[in-house]
Amino acid sequence: MPRRPRPALEAAESPPGRPRAPRRRLAKPEAPASAPAPAPAPAPAPPLHPLAPEEAFAPLITERLILRPLLPHDAAEIFRLINDWEVIRNLAVVPFPYPRGLADEWIASTASDLAAATGYSLAITGRDGDQEIVVGVVGLRLNIKARTATLGYWVARRFWGHGVASEAAGRMVRWGFANLAIDRMLADVATDNPASAAVLRRIGFRQTGEAMKHSVARGGEGPVWQFEATRDDIFGQPGAEQAASGEKPMILVAACALIDVDGRVLLARRPEGKVMAGLWEFPGGKLHPGETPESALIRELKEELGIDVSAVCLAPFAFASHAYEHFHLLMPLYLCRRWKGIPMPQENQTLKWVRPEHLPDYDVPPADKPLISMLRDFL
Repeated sequence: MPRRPRPALEAAESPPGRPRAPRRRLAKPEAPASAPAPAPAPAPAPPLHPLAPEEAFAPLITERLILRPLLPHDAAEIFRLINDWEVIRNLAVVPFPYPRGLADEWIASTASDLAAATGYSLAITGRDGDQEIVVGVVGLRLNIKARTATLGYWVARRFWGHGVASEAAGRMVRWGFANLAIDRMLADVATDNPASAAVLRRIGFRQTGEAMKHSVARGGEGPVWQFEATRDDIFGQPGAEQAASGEKPMILVAACALIDVDGRVLLARRPEGKVMAGLWEFPGGKLHPGETPESALIRELKEELGIDVSAVCLAPFAFASHAYEHFHLLMPLYLCRRWKGIPMPQENQTLKWVRPEHLPDYDVPPADKPLISMLRDFL
């Protein structure tokens, strides 16, 4: 028998129009613990498989919303909310009317995708007093070979006009770039759905073209606008704040390769919200006026990792000289094999001890790439 389509999130949809039913204000979420327990899922590990199966997927929190894995008991509400022509007509692979059993099948498939780190479909929930209410769904589907993710979402009609789509999709996109091994995000939206196009532009996407796409519900092909976003589109470009002067300043940064007794090197992944979020780098940072590279590293390693390092334990190794769009970076790299304390993330970054031969497997900023190769060959 032909396989029935599932409501996969392959296109960004936020149906146009204002709610026809009375609006319901979403209360700000309480602590994450107030949301139902999430389904088991993977979390950051090696580049192509960013989530480790033994760790749970932590719900993503916004000002008003909680984005959490879909659970079996959500099926009835998903069926009720999505079985609306004004919603479904903008979802490329969802049939109308939508069968009740399809909700159960699809939710089960999202748990499998989450465990395999190939897709992240999350319920968008808010609170009505003490009660959690499902508002819609947002998700990313990964193409690991192409290093891309496709964004999709839908919001129940009675919540249109409240900024839910922008809040949920924006949070999902920022999380994705900070935690997944991707370089670009893609989305498309029907040309008769300008509200969704506005959402994509609002959260940092750029329109790149127009194409034809098949719609199950509409029963044929129709025109869609294609959108794309990179890490720089979402988090900004390094040194962009320096561009207003018209000059290209020199920025001096000191970095340190901490090497443990097993010969492994510590890499830190930049957290969500920072420029170049999701890329791995050596601990370190900008020099303050009057600082030497050694004193800057002693300060930065204490602030970033909570460890104490002596200047005599910092051995100069190499340096990087790299021209970014808005500034030129000069970065000496030091080696350190002795320190006091256990390196622990102090700034919400992810830490990983990496064997030298695996260093090239990690996505690093452009300036770090030659240093990675040199360090691998040296160790």
